[in-house]
Amino acid sequence: MPSYYLKVALACIVSAAVVLISPFMGQLQSYLRRSLTTTQYVWLFGTAVSAAIAMAMFFAYVRIRERRRQRLALMAAAVALGGGYMWLTATPYAEVNAVERVHFVEYGMIAWLFYRARLQHQRGVAGEANDGSLILVPLLLAFMVGTLDEWLQWFIPVRVGEAHDVFLNLAAIACGLMFAFALQPPDSFAWRLHQRTLRQTGVVAAVVWLVFAAFVSQVHLGYEHDVPGVGRFRSHYTLDELIALQKERRHRWDAEPPRTLRRLSQEDQYLDEGVWHVRRRNLTGGIEAWHENLILERYYAPVIDIPTYASPDRNRWSLEQRENMATSIGQPSSTFTSTAEPYPIVTWSKRSFWSAAIAIAIALCGLPWLSASRR
Repeated sequence: MPSYYLKVALACIVSAAVVLISPFMGQLQSYLRRSLTTTQYVWLFGTAVSAAIAMAMFFAYVRIRERRRQRLALMAAAVALGGGYMWLTATPYAEVNAVERVHFVEYGMIAWLFYRARLQHQRGVAGEANDGSLILVPLLLAFMVGTLDEWLQWFIPVRVGEAHDVFLNLAAIACGLMFAFALQPPDSFAWRLHQRTLRQTGVVAAVVWLVFAAFVSQVHLGYEHDVPGVGRFRSHYTLDELIALQKERRHRWDAEPPRTLRRLSQEDQYLDEGVWHVRRRNLTGGIEAWHENLILERYYAPVIDIPTYASPDRNRWSLEQRENMATSIGQPSSTFTSTAEPYPIVTWSKRSFWSAAIAIAIALCGLPWLSASRR
């Protein structure tokens, strides 16, 4: 099946390109934000996405000859569901929403490419064509691409990768598969999987699940610290690790402060966490700002003492400013909890998390074989 392998190769190449260009997309977005007003920036991305969707719909309208009403209705439903999801999950920032809409074009295209390859494969297998794996396998593979994309962004300075964006990609994938199914429907279709494709889908699901679990473990698992007199806050590091990192960064940054942003370098997560607390302190006032400053002074002192690319000015409060704040707030709160982290950090045990993740992966691989042996 040479054409099948070509389609798989194309889907993989496009997927790799989407993942690998994400650091450069950050540079492009920064350049456009500096060059355009917010209105122009939002209009540019909105127009590009709308044009891509309109072109796809026009192509489908011209190509579809059979069951036009049903198939075009399914495509319209895909577009409507995508628009509804974007509206429901929109942030207060129009420029962020504009960029997120691009995901629907990118991952809709990736879903279609994997669907085409799977459809070609199914047509080449006698007696086992057109079962539920036609949808499930492309969905899983595209979801893994979306996870890897966000994972890479988490490593890149000034980019943000989190589970919220992975599920945004998943919504785009689902809409893309609806569109692809309407554009190239199989001759027949049933959700019930054949035994062979059930085993294949189980293995693919297990691999994708482990990739997603690794992403969650690194990005979203952390620790909650309750420090008397300072407050409660969450971090990717233990208190001992924060103290060691503070000492190491102080020594290194005194000699060579990281003042130049290198977008193709690895994100300094310690610096990133410190900047979270600086931003939260500067956006708030009163007791909240006081406790955020205590967290910074105790665990992120190099971030407020040494200029960096993320915080060009020194951010330590002057003695006078600190004394005035202490006088104005009176008695500090004994139950303060920081909300500085911009995405969720959960405090699950990593050992328990990985035990459950591996058990689920084994079940995904093993249950199809077990069900076959009982027949």
